[in-house]
Amino acid sequence: MEPSVFLPPTRGEFVMLARLALAALAGGAVGWNRYRAGKPAGIGTHALVALGAGLFVAVPTIAGDESLNALSRTIQGVATGIGFLGAGEIFRDPSEGNRITGLTSAAALWATAALGIVIGCGSLFGAISTTLLLLAVLELAPRIEKRLPRRDPPPAA
Repeated sequence: MEPSVFLPPTRGEFVMLARLALAALAGGAVGWNRYRAGKPAGIGTHALVALGAGLFVAVPTIAGDESLNALSRTIQGVATGIGFLGAGEIFRDPSEGNRITGLTSAAALWATAALGIVIGCGSLFGAISTTLLLLAVLELAPRIEKRLPRRDPPPAA
């Protein structure tokens, strides 16, 4: 019998799997809000963003480098990289006077990546409180904005 190339899973790997599953669920909850609002990035996109961010945070530990420097570089890479995905959500609509749309969806993707990072780092309190805060902002901000007086932006040049 040939020896296995892979080692049996450790307790730490099961903990990582639980964190990644929680990240996907929390990201999916944020995505559910965006899906209900009719936005292109919905449940699957947000779940994958949170899952991916959590996995990226786990990589230095898996590689045997648990230093804060390695974690910091990883977080910086995720925060920068998610901007490209978020940029795909932002559009200027010439048919509506160059109205810009997608800013909240882009910000939700960015915040969802941060949520995945918090969960990947192992903060259960951070996971629950941040998910609830994200959902509260996404639910309440539009309602508040509708009640506030708004000044029209100047016409585009």
